[in-house]
Parts: sequence; structure tokens; C-alpha cells
Amino acid sequence: MAPRSFVDVLVIVLALAALSHRAKAGRSFFVFGDSLVDNGNNNYLATTARADSYPYGIDFPTHRPTGRFSNGLNIPDYISKQLGSEFLLPYLSPELNGRRLLDGANFASAGIGILNDTGIQFINIIRMFRQLEYFEEYQKRVAALIGAQKATQLVNGALVLVTVGGNDFVNNYYLVPFSARSRQYALPDYVKVLIVEYRKILLRLHELGARRVLVTGTGPLGCVPAELAMRGSSSGQCSAELQRAAALYNPQLLQMIKGLNAQVGSNVFVAVNTQQMHNDFVSNPQAFGFETSKVACCGQGPYNGLGLCTGASNLCSNRDAYAFWDAFHPSQKANGMIVKQMLSGSTKYMYPMNLTTIFELDSRA
Repeated sequence: MAPRSFVDVLVIVLALAALSHRAKAGRSFFVFGDSLVDNGNNNYLATTARADSYPYGIDFPTHRPTGRFSNGLNIPDYISKQLGSEFLLPYLSPELNGRRLLDGANFASAGIGILNDTGIQFINIIRMFRQLEYFEEYQKRVAALIGAQKATQLVNGALVLVTVGGNDFVNNYYLVPFSARSRQYALPDYVKVLIVEYRKILLRLHELGARRVLVTGTGPLGCVPAELAMRGSSSGQCSAELQRAAALYNPQLLQMIKGLNAQVGSNVFVAVNTQQMHNDFVSNPQAFGFETSKVACCGQGPYNGLGLCTGASNLCSNRDAYAFWDAFHPSQKANGMIVKQMLSGSTKYMYPMNLTTIFELDSRA
């Protein structure tokens, strides 16, 4: 074997020093899922599922669009703050190398679902099976940097967030009337298919070394501005059919997670009840400092719920007064509230434990 160059040795020394610092100051963080948690992977893809133009990012620290489907920070950003880390880079970013690899990576891609045919209209997106392949690739890159044993320790000690499932309803089953999936399955049967397939994804994550995984449910699907505009009642009532889908799906997801933890013999998977978190401010927005939870800050048409948020859209002046930023996605303020519940919420919101308890338990390990 050829001797390592001085530069190679220096890179390894710096990486090991950074890893030692991470062990003291925080932990690595990995994110999988859809547009609710995408930090910009789709910027590097030929797809229409993008958030890389104004006014996205208007309240981000740089005041520029980043690929996040938010006016500012999204859920992973707020979690990174709690970990004492820099905001995660998207896996496809050319900046994700060297020391930054040790922070973790965001593999999420807007438009994807649990099922591979979800989001086909967006063409080139990173489906869940590919996100998991990238996670394997990531581990090889880190192993080449710091060695296989330390790479395994980094992954085992990491926090993982998975947010996927909503698109399987809004961008698949209910995308068009009499969609292929709705003709194939009655809704209760479709939900069972999703749970079975999601279980496979989570088990694969465990096989790849994930040992602390936050798994979010869907929000109140029928209450987002897009569904109010397309399917809601004239008086602004949520879409009953989409609400029925969420009501069927989320309890079964919780039961599946309980079963997985029993199977692996540890509380690896933590259910995040994002439906309840959203319901709190959807049902009583004023109690949380919002003026409205029906109208999106950015958009057009009824409830600003039609089409994309663009420079030609209606744009509110006080983004913190709106629970929803665009037709589907929470505002920066709402994202912060969701993470606050992740940190301190009761088992009504986080089962079997919240993030604060996780941090305390893992700090003793």
C-alpha cells in the first residue's frame, strides 16, 4: 500500500478531531422524507418540485431561497439548533464533504412518498429506496474518512428523522378523481398497504444502523389550504375524505411503531403525532399567536391554496401571523412550535418519549 500523503493524514486528523468534538458537543443527524423536511436536494434535480426561487427563504438567515419549502427554517433546522449543530446540508450538495460529513446529511426530496409511484408527476425525485441507498453510500464515505468502526459509532449514536406519507394521499390516492390507486384499493386497504411498506423502510433503517428514529405521522391532511381550496366546504370546513384518511393512517402508524420496538427489543422508533400538533393551531390559531390557519401566506385563489408560491403570488407581510406558509407547508413559526412539542410534549404528542427525554437518556449511554 502506498504511503499516505501529508494532506491525506491531515484530513484524517482533522476529521477525527471533529468527531471527538461532536461526541462532546452534539450528535450527528440524518433526515429522510419529503418536502416538509427537504433542505434543498431537489435543487440539484430536474424536477418541478422545487423551492429555489423567491419568496421561499425570505425569512431564512440569508433571506434567499435554499430549497426549503418554508419562508425560513424548517423542522430539521430547529432540531439542528437543539443538537448544537450547523444546519444540515442536502446530501447532493457539493459542500457535503470533510468535516461537514460528520454532522450528518439530509436525504429528503420533495414530492416522494412511501410508495415508489407517489409523485410520478414530478419525474426526477429521490424516492425512499434511493434515499436509503444514499445513506449506505454516505456511510462508506465516512468510513473512508475516519474508519469503519468510528463510522458505525457515528451512525448508531445519531438522531434520525423520517417524514413521509402525506404525499401518498395528496399526490397519489387523491391526486385525481378515480386515480389508479383509488381504483385498486378502498381507502382502509390502501392505508394498510402504506403501513406495511413503511414498516419495511423503518426496518431497513435499523439494519443500516439507525438506533434513535423520530417517525412523524401525517398532519390534518384535509385542513391544509390546498385541500380547503379544492375539496373543502364553502364555509371553510376541512375536507372530510382527507381527514378520514389521516384518522385511519396515524393510529395504525403508532401501532406499527410499537410493534417494531417490541421486535427489536428497544425504543428505537419514536412516534411523532404531527396530526395533533397541527390540530392544536388549526383548531385554535389565535391561542398560538396566529391570525389564521386557513389562508396560506403565499399563494393565489381561495385560501391562497391554488398553485405554487411564486414571485407573482399574493404574499402576506407578517409571516408569523400565518400557520401555513404555502398551500401545503407550515410557516417557519409553526415549524418551531412543532419542534417545541417534540422536545417537551407528553405521550399524546411523542410516544414513548419526547426529545428532551431522549437527549437525557442517550447522554448517559
